[in-house]
Amino acid sequence: MSTSKLSPGFPVYVTGSTETPRALIVLQEAFGVNDHIRNVADRFADAGFFVVAPHLFHRSGAPDVAYDDFERAMSLMAEITLEGLTNDLNATTDFLNSLGYGSSSIGVVGFCMGGSVAFYAATLSGVGAAVTFYGGGLTKARLGLPPLVELATELKAPWLGLFGDLDTSIPSDDVETLRAIAAKVAVTTSIVRYPEAQHGFHCDARPAVYNEEAAHDAYRRALDFFGEQLSDK
Repeated sequence: MSTSKLSPGFPVYVTGSTETPRALIVLQEAFGVNDHIRNVADRFADAGFFVVAPHLFHRSGAPDVAYDDFERAMSLMAEITLEGLTNDLNATTDFLNSLGYGSSSIGVVGFCMGGSVAFYAATLSGVGAAVTFYGGGLTKARLGLPPLVELATELKAPWLGLFGDLDTSIPSDDVETLRAIAAKVAVTTSIVRYPEAQHGFHCDARPAVYNEEAAHDAYRRALDFFGEQLSDK
């Protein structure tokens, strides 16, 4: 486990062995590549992936943000641009390519803000599968991205979405709209909804929203999805 750099000024958290046949990009919540995200990355590494977690706030100093400091998190999110996200995702996949991982052996998984970015990554050509945990912006533009319901027609990689019905920031009607649009694309897509789960239900560092049953099921589904959709390098 270490912190490395894809390029000058671009810190990433790296964990796992490059000898493993598949790689995974873990995309942060709005609170940075903090202890929780590093723990998630380590768990995926233990499951057999070489994992890279890029600091998407690196242009703002790659800070960790306290879970109750929503004002700071929103301010950092407002600084994200489509160009910056695209460059960061391409730099990350280029880094993995240099280690021998082709696009079909690279997965991407994101949480909250990172869930939206993971969806966007699946519209590019650098990954073989993507999983979104409660990524917002389904019907409204954010992070410099178009609404996900508009991006859905551009999906190039299989995608799995995991959402909580009690998530007040992502209405279930919007989730179903996304499901219907994504179902029409040429790649495999799937959405799972958890009736008793809130936004952030996978984050065990936030007891107020963590849902153990949903978190465990969603993590298992993510592993199964990557197992089905990714090839070995």
